[in-house]
Order: sequence, then C-alpha cells, then structure tokens
Amino acid sequence: MSKKILIRSSIFALLICFLLLFGGQYLLDYSLKPEALKESRNVEQSFLKAFQDYPFLVEWTDSLLQSGRMGDLYIENKEGTRLHAYTIPAEVPTGNTAVLVHGYTDNAVSMLHIAHLYNKVLGFNVLMPDLYAHGLSEGEAIRMGWKDRLDVLQWAQEAEELFGGDKPVKMVIHGVSMGGATTLMAAGEIGYDFYQLPYVKAIVADCAYTTVWDEFAHQLKEQFSLPAFPLLHIANALCKWEYGWDFKQASAIEGISNTILPVMLIHGTDDNYVPTRMLYQLEKNCLLESERYLVNGAGHAKAYKTNPEKYTERVESFINKHFYPQEPNFLLDFQTDAAYGSR
Repeated sequence: MSKKILIRSSIFALLICFLLLFGGQYLLDYSLKPEALKESRNVEQSFLKAFQDYPFLVEWTDSLLQSGRMGDLYIENKEGTRLHAYTIPAEVPTGNTAVLVHGYTDNAVSMLHIAHLYNKVLGFNVLMPDLYAHGLSEGEAIRMGWKDRLDVLQWAQEAEELFGGDKPVKMVIHGVSMGGATTLMAAGEIGYDFYQLPYVKAIVADCAYTTVWDEFAHQLKEQFSLPAFPLLHIANALCKWEYGWDFKQASAIEGISNTILPVMLIHGTDDNYVPTRMLYQLEKNCLLESERYLVNGAGHAKAYKTNPEKYTERVESFINKHFYPQEPNFLLDFQTDAAYGSR
C-alpha cells in the first residue's frame, strides 16, 4: 500500500513540476516573444498609426523624406547583431542631439512625435534606434532594456560621431515606457569604465518601470490574478538559462542610483500598465538630481498626447537648464569680494 502511495505521490509531484515548468516557459515566451512583437516589424503600419495619433506629423515627415533628411543607419552591436536606426539632422547645423528610445513591442517610428519635439521645435539632431528584435533590427526576443542598454550607449557613440562635426556635441537620451527604463539602465553605465560619454548631458525617462521583476509581477497580478511565486521565479530562472539575464538584474533603480547625470522623470497619474508609484520609487533612489513631471489624467505613454504643449515646455526647460547652465560670473565675484574686503 505504501509503495503505491509513493509511486502515485512521485507521479503527482512530477506532474506538478512539469506544469510549473510549462507555465514558467509560457510566461517567459508570452513576455519576451509576444504576438504584438510581429507588429513592430510592420514599419508602414507604424507610420500610419503615428499619423493617425498625431496628424501634424504627416507634413513634417513628408518634408523629411522628400528632402532626404531622414535616413537609415545600420550598425552591428558587440554580439554581432545588425541593428537599425533613423537619423534626422537638424535644419541648422548644431551639436545638440537627442537619442530617442521606444517602448515594448513598438519601434523607432513610434517616437516620431518626440522626434518632432526635438528636431522641429528645439532644432536638435535626432537618432531613433529600433531596439533588438524590434522594427528593422535583428533579434528574436525582447530584452526589456537590460542588454539593450549597451546598444543604446553604442548608438550614443554613433550619434556623437555622426553629428559631431565642427560643433561640440551635447546629448540627451529620452526614452518612453520600456525605452524609459532602458534609458535609466544605460545612464547607470555613463561615466564609468568604457562608457565615459562626457557629451551626454541629460536623461529623460517617461513612464519607466523600476525593474523587470516588478513590472512582470504587476502584470501577472493584473492580467492573470496570480502571485509572483512560483511562476515568475521559474520564468526568471529560464530567462537566465536561455538568454543570459534575469528580471531582478534588469533594474532601472540600479541605473538611476548610479547615474551622475540629471534625470527628468515623467509619468501619467492614470498609468495602470506601469503604475505611477514606480516614479516615486525611482525618484527616491536617484543618486543626484531629478525633476518630476506628473501629468494629470494621462494613461500609459500618453503624457505627451494628453498635453503636448506643456510636455514640450517642461522638456525644453529641463534641457536648457542642463545644456546651458548659468556660467558663474567670476569678475562679479571678484568685485564683490574686493568690495567687502575694502570695508
């Protein structure tokens, strides 16, 4: 009797293990190889969606294409993967440059409205990369910003070489959603070891999540009403085995706590996809200086669309503050000291 119970218990345990492993693998594939990822490859459809959401982009984009100012750039990352980006030089030559990083299952075209802000309104050069496995870049699975951070830093170096010319480059890296988290992860590398990049002056992170673990745990609860344990732990172990990184390692909190750059954090108050509380967690862990822009009534990645004028105004103010810091008046200081000294 006891032998039968042991056999049945063993079979049941194996079945549970199999189901948990299957569930973990399903969760991993659901997250990193979603059906929506195929849509990011449809660049033509992405242009149509951008024009539908922001009609003012039609005329501007048409002028860029007709004049040949919007071009394609391809590089190989350090793993040998071919990556793509769009480049848009400023109408008036300048070193001011923006690298714009798109979100989950989107592509570079989804950042056209932000490109318009920087290129048309502020007169910046713009580089918009397609992240690994998105748009026209090669790759099979989403990396949620962790390995992408190194690609973004490589794109920053490419942008500096491309737009440098006679004028010194000053650069901002601006990301939205997963792109915002990617930007913060990249920021944590700047100024250290191989990524000095002294020309990067500011970081803008719009609706960034704290860590991939936190975001997946939130989605597991919201979409499936499931706790993190045990499926997320299993999916995390599988991710480390299959792709060489894990969900907790992919941390925007770690990035912002290490960055020596000024950071602007943008978030909508009605964001349920990346909950607004994550902004406060990021803000709390910022190493140096951060500026908060909370957009009332904005859902996920809708801060610009909710109030484009205010969004533009706040970003421009932040950029001006850190691209053109007020120079100390040494002569005035000397005269003041002399005046006090003479008393």
